[in-house]
Amino acid sequence: MPLVWGMLHGPQRGLFDLDFRIPAECADRLAAGEADIGIVPSYELTRQDLEILPGAGIACHGPVRSILLVSTRPAAEIRTLAADSSSRTSTQLARIVLERRYGALPAIAVQPPDVHAMLATADAALIIGDPALRLEPSRLPYRVYDLGAEWVDMTGLPMVFAVWAGRRGVVTPALSEAFRESCRYGRARLEEIAAAEAVARDFSPELARGYLTSRIVNELGPRDYEGMRLFLEYARQGAPAAGRIEGIETAV
Repeated sequence: MPLVWGMLHGPQRGLFDLDFRIPAECADRLAAGEADIGIVPSYELTRQDLEILPGAGIACHGPVRSILLVSTRPAAEIRTLAADSSSRTSTQLARIVLERRYGALPAIAVQPPDVHAMLATADAALIIGDPALRLEPSRLPYRVYDLGAEWVDMTGLPMVFAVWAGRRGVVTPALSEAFRESCRYGRARLEEIAAAEAVARDFSPELARGYLTSRIVNELGPRDYEGMRLFLEYARQGAPAAGRIEGIETAV
């Protein structure tokens, strides 16, 4: 919401034809030529020849709270992982963290985001977005790993989950500036956005406010892109031979 608040309510209103989809669908619409620009999972940059609109996206500099690995056993002992079907980047992040930090190479199967059902069939479950925010980690009878914190602890760099990107030939400096200004407009109105989203998503105002102000980063700088480059380097190396992924993630 902070990214598009200016397009919905501010000076950028009317400049773009907005269509709201999950990031994976945005990426698919770009690939099909059905959209010019989308907020796409950063992992998609390993799959499509897209041009990034710099300065705005979705990142974290520490615990993110909305990307959780919930496990019945220590991370190093995870052999099977049930992944929320709505995310490509988070699935790759889980694979990278488990392999590089804990030496685990789990088989990965995609399932709907029901943590208890997922853990009935796998050692661990990857839960993202609103379903993750609805969990209270301290009350779960499992081990919970915040993958934003895991990445930052492992690399010392931010984690970029998604970026604005467009098909080659579409992105211009003026267009990029409009997207950055929409983001700045939204970040200056986080209290307003938190209040609206708490009602719309049935969250407490405190959770919505804390998430938007303390967990998520939307204005991206050089360190964020350094972290993204490292993530993409790891992702391009592909899943290890011992693991596998069965199935896999707001277009403008």
